[in-house]
Amino acid sequence: MTRSRTPRATAPADADGRWSPALWGLLFVLAGNMLIDALEVSVALVALPAIGDDLGLPTAQLQWVVSGFAVGFGALLLFGGRVVALLGRRPVYLTALLVFAAASLVSALADSATLLVATRFVKGFCAALTAPTGLAIIASTFPEGPARSRALSVYSLFGASGFSLGLLLSGALTEVSWRWTFAFPTPVALLLFAAGLRLIPRDRPDPKTPRHYDAAGALSLTGAMLLLVYAIASGPAAGWNHPHTIGAFTLALLLAVVFVRVELTAAHPLLNLALLTHEPLVRSALGAGALNGSYLGLLVVSTLDLQQQAGFSPLQTGLAFLPAAVPLALTALHSGRIVTRFGPARLIAAGAAAAPLGYALYPRHDDPVHYATDVLPTLLLVGAAFVLAFTAFHVQATGSVPAAQQAMAGGLYQSAVQLAAALMTVLCAALYPAGRGPVLALITAVGLAGLAIALRGLRSRRVADTAAHPARSARATPHSRHRPQDRP
Repeated sequence: MTRSRTPRATAPADADGRWSPALWGLLFVLAGNMLIDALEVSVALVALPAIGDDLGLPTAQLQWVVSGFAVGFGALLLFGGRVVALLGRRPVYLTALLVFAAASLVSALADSATLLVATRFVKGFCAALTAPTGLAIIASTFPEGPARSRALSVYSLFGASGFSLGLLLSGALTEVSWRWTFAFPTPVALLLFAAGLRLIPRDRPDPKTPRHYDAAGALSLTGAMLLLVYAIASGPAAGWNHPHTIGAFTLALLLAVVFVRVELTAAHPLLNLALLTHEPLVRSALGAGALNGSYLGLLVVSTLDLQQQAGFSPLQTGLAFLPAAVPLALTALHSGRIVTRFGPARLIAAGAAAAPLGYALYPRHDDPVHYATDVLPTLLLVGAAFVLAFTAFHVQATGSVPAAQQAMAGGLYQSAVQLAAALMTVLCAALYPAGRGPVLALITAVGLAGLAIALRGLRSRRVADTAAHPARSARATPHSRHRPQDRP
C-alpha cells in the first residue's frame, strides 16, 4: 500500500520553538478563511440600502441578505460537524472554500432577491463547515502548549478583526457598486484553496464514527428557522392574520416539534438534548444570543438611519460603526487573560449591563439622527459590552460540560448566537417602517433580557462559591471573626 505524503505543515517546530514556513502558512490559510467568514455579516449590513434601491426591495424583505447567511450558518452548524466527522476535515474544508468562492461570484451577478438570498444561505453553510473545522485542524496539528495557544490567538485575532474589516471594505466598495462587496471574497477564497491544497494535512475519518448524518434533524431545524423568518418578514405587508403568515408560523412550529422528536429518538442525534440541562451552557447561549442579536438589530436600524435620513455615504457608514467593532479586535489577544483574572460571570454581567444602557441612549423620535450625540455613545457602550463578554460567554459555555461533549456544546452555543442574529434582524426590519420607537423598544428589551440572564449567572456563581468555601463565607460575618475554628 502506498503511503500518502503528509504536508510539511505538520512538521514540528525546531529546537528553539520556531515554526516552519509551512506551519505558518497553514495557520494563515485557516485564519484567512476565518477572516472572510467573520466579515460576511458586516459587508452586507453597510450595503443594505444600495441593494434595496437596486433590486427594489422593502426593508422587511431586504433583511434576508443578512438573515439568510445567519440561518445557513446557525441552523446547519451541528450538521456541518457531522459531515466533517464522516468525510474528513481536509476534503470538506477545501470543498467548502470552492463553493464559497462560487457563491460569492453568483451573489455579485444576481439580478433577483431570491438568487441573492440563496447564495447567502449557501455561504452560511460553507461557514458552518469551515469555522469549527479550522479549530479542529489547529488542535490536531499544533502541539499542546505555547504553540497551540499562539495559533489560537492568531486565529481568534483574525476572526475578531473580520467584522471591522468588512465594514471598511463594504463601505469603500459599495461606493462603486454593492456587487463588488459580494464579489471580492471570490479571489481570496480561491487563493486560500490553492494554498490549502498543499498545506492542510490529510486525515481519515474515524472508522468508529457511525455512518449517520441525521439529515432529518438538519432539515427540520433549517426549515423551521427559514419559515419563522419568512412569517415575520411577511407580516407587515401581507398582514399578521393573513393565511400565508399564519400558515408559515404554524409550519415553523411543527418543524420545530419534528426536530425535537428526531433528536430524542435518533441513535446518533446532532444535538444531545441533555445538554440543555447544563445551566451555564444555556445561560451563555441565551445571553450571547441576546447580545449579538440586539447588536445586529441596532446596526440594521443605524444603517438605515444614517444613509436614508442623515445622508451618510456607505463609506461614512462603515467608518461610523468602527467604534463598536474595533475595540474587540484590539483586545482579542488579551481576552483569555482578562477572563482568567476576573472570571466569566463578572465580565458577562458587566457587558450585559453596558449594552442596554447604550440602547437606552439611542433616540426614539423619528427625526434624522446626529452621529456624535445620538449614535456614537451607543456604539461605544456596545463595543465595551463585546470586549467584556464576548470571550467570557464562550469560556462559560464550553467549560460547563464534560470534555467529550464540548464540541457539541460549542456547536449549540454558536448556533444560538447565529440564529438569534437572524431573528432579531428580521424583527427589527419588520418593525422599522412603524417608526424608530417600537424597534428600539424591542432592541432594548432583548438587551435587558440578556442582563437578567447574566445577573442570574452571577448569583449562581456566588451560591456555588459559598457552598464550596463555607469557612470563607463564615469569616465574612462579623460574629465569626474571632472564632478559632474558622481560621485557615
